[in-house]
Amino acid sequence: MPLSVQKLASRLTFRQLQVFKAVYDLHSYSKAGELLGLTQPAVSSQVRHLEQALGMPLFEYVGRRLYCTAAGEEMARCVKAIFGELVRIQTNLAAMEGQVAGELKLVAVNTAQYVVPYLLRAFLNLNPQVNVSVMVVNRATALQRLNDNRDDLAIMGMVPSERPLTSLPFLDNELVPVAPHGHPLLDREEVSAQEFLDSELLVRESGSGSRLALELHCQNHRLRVSPSMELGSNDAVKHAVLAGLGVAVLPKLSILSELALGSLHIVDLAGFPLRRSWCVVYPQAKHPTPAMRAFIDYIQQNISQFEKLFARRISSG
Repeated sequence: MPLSVQKLASRLTFRQLQVFKAVYDLHSYSKAGELLGLTQPAVSSQVRHLEQALGMPLFEYVGRRLYCTAAGEEMARCVKAIFGELVRIQTNLAAMEGQVAGELKLVAVNTAQYVVPYLLRAFLNLNPQVNVSVMVVNRATALQRLNDNRDDLAIMGMVPSERPLTSLPFLDNELVPVAPHGHPLLDREEVSAQEFLDSELLVRESGSGSRLALELHCQNHRLRVSPSMELGSNDAVKHAVLAGLGVAVLPKLSILSELALGSLHIVDLAGFPLRRSWCVVYPQAKHPTPAMRAFIDYIQQNISQFEKLFARRISSG
């Protein structure tokens, strides 16, 4: 190893590289500090020592925005390779011991956030050396992240058939029509689906899985959908219904507490509930990592247990 490289290596620490990576990824000293449990001055200090070791600035402020310099971009490529090698070593060493290790990056659509924690509990007990991260986004963003290869697996419904994706259905997603306590529809002995849809229907944004499922059902049954309001998440829709702004079709698992308390009620409609499936999804061309393969195998082997678990939750809710 050349003397100059040895000297540089002696002045660098992995903590500095970790802090640099956080600042680079988040474009913020304060957010990097929150992620790593450090104060902003501590983050600034680590970056400053790294810059002194390299002899070049890595970040600069233009106005109030933080930008990476050319030297910083070069450093980012190096740091990515270093941490990638650490992950590879961890995975290989675990494999030598007959264990699965490494990172597993999951992206889950809003609806699936009520399911994913229950999938992970037993999986992490079986594979304690797997580091799992979960990002909750809307359907369009989940598909874009898969296309950009930013995650290993997606948990979603309504998988587009025109894309080269592999999907594994593992659990029913039951979508039910709901109204708030005291709504006039609840006093009726019989309500048509169209009457429900015309009662100030609240929906998710265009392109979301739950909205697509509703629109497809209405198209197939010649029902008219005229939303009174669009909202960006299932929780937002739920709270809008609770506030008396209208009615909605929501995942049953997302409203179990409200159903038990009587603040929301399922409206008995012909053709409902809608039944779709949650799926584990990944690009067909993607080569599964050991952690990916372990998670896929775990899902395949436990489908019946998931069905029983969530059936109990729904019945008890």
